[in-house]
Amino acid sequence: MQLAAVSWLPSWLQPDLPTFVQGRIAMLPVAAASCLLTYVVGRRIGLARPTAAAAVLLYALSPLAVVLHRQIYLDNFAVLWVLAAFAFALSPRRHLWHHVAAGMAFALAVLSKETVAVLLPVLLMTLWQGSHPSTRKFSFAGLGFGFVLTGLSYPLYALLKGELLPGTGHVSLLGTLKFQLGGREGSGSPFAAGTDAHRLFVDWLDRDPYLLVGGAAAAVLALTVRRLRPVALAVLLLALVALRPGGYLPQMYVVQVLPFLALTLAGLAQAAVARLPGRPYVRIAAASAAAAAAMALAGPHWYDEDRSAVTADNNLVYRDASRWLRQTPVGDRDKLRIVTDGVLWLDAVDAGYRPGTGAIWHYKLDQDPAVTKTLPHGWKDINYVVSTPALRGEREHLPMLRALFNHSSPVATFGEGDGRIDILRIDSSNSSRGDS
Repeated sequence: MQLAAVSWLPSWLQPDLPTFVQGRIAMLPVAAASCLLTYVVGRRIGLARPTAAAAVLLYALSPLAVVLHRQIYLDNFAVLWVLAAFAFALSPRRHLWHHVAAGMAFALAVLSKETVAVLLPVLLMTLWQGSHPSTRKFSFAGLGFGFVLTGLSYPLYALLKGELLPGTGHVSLLGTLKFQLGGREGSGSPFAAGTDAHRLFVDWLDRDPYLLVGGAAAAVLALTVRRLRPVALAVLLLALVALRPGGYLPQMYVVQVLPFLALTLAGLAQAAVARLPGRPYVRIAAASAAAAAAMALAGPHWYDEDRSAVTADNNLVYRDASRWLRQTPVGDRDKLRIVTDGVLWLDAVDAGYRPGTGAIWHYKLDQDPAVTKTLPHGWKDINYVVSTPALRGEREHLPMLRALFNHSSPVATFGEGDGRIDILRIDSSNSSRGDS
């Protein structure tokens, strides 16, 4: 719904682009709003204007942010709403409606990405600091009112559709939450070499060790500074969740902690400079020297990483696959069935495949009864598979998808190696390779 609300931007600029590229353009205002809210939160935790601006630069120019902010991730929307919740909770005017809005914004964050719910204790502590003792109970009541009523809107929608509770013949909201929070295969321990979690941490640190390590260290020290405790606790709590052994850790999880790392690091630097003795020009000189040292240390690495991120054409294979979907004659697309991942699903729909039962998101093959019942012959009812790297990574966990790979042959290939995309045609007449 939120992505649809900003979809006017790419449609206005370049409507003929592949849909996933349009989606990345639509993420621009989301990233811009998050940067603005980072500045607002920085000012409301006591950062000076230059320090708050420095926090925004740390956040926006981090190679991790440059790569991940343009991705069409739910986490990017969730971060925007979390920052809005903190900004309202720290409002200097302390109006009751600000605290109601904080609860509403946090509910929207949880509805966008349920894993940010772990920050609720930090938001409550932030409200404790930002509210007046004489009206604090009303502030907490307002936040709870906004959070509960806004958060219940989606369960109510699911209830009205008959999709709240698990049952036969339909998906369910509670079933999905169970899968999202505990049903996925764990990523292993980040401290054990060879696990998915370890590889993710190595990749994050390769891209930006300075903000991750520096911000985490600053978060520990910032606990001694009262006004910095909300952002420092947010860093530590999100880090503890990421470091838990055996949990599922997605690549985009780091998006949630980036603004708090930037605010904590900039805030601690300001607090350290403020403690220096002497005249004001001494502190100004120290702050300038610290900024110059940071630029000399992290600048070359950030420049190389950011330059690579904005100049490398990593989308060529997806553009070629999108063009194949739209232009290659394959018969009556309205009667054919093609399986894709989430990236190219909209392109398949735009190409003429029926959404849901014609263009099928690969997860739904095994997990959505409404789709499964339209496939009485199983994998034999599918005509094509768009084999992307993400889709190939899921075939061992989805029996129907695995069967499709076992009974298919490529008719087109774009790129090479692990990053290639294959268009696979299903041979329903050949069962010699077995159904598993």
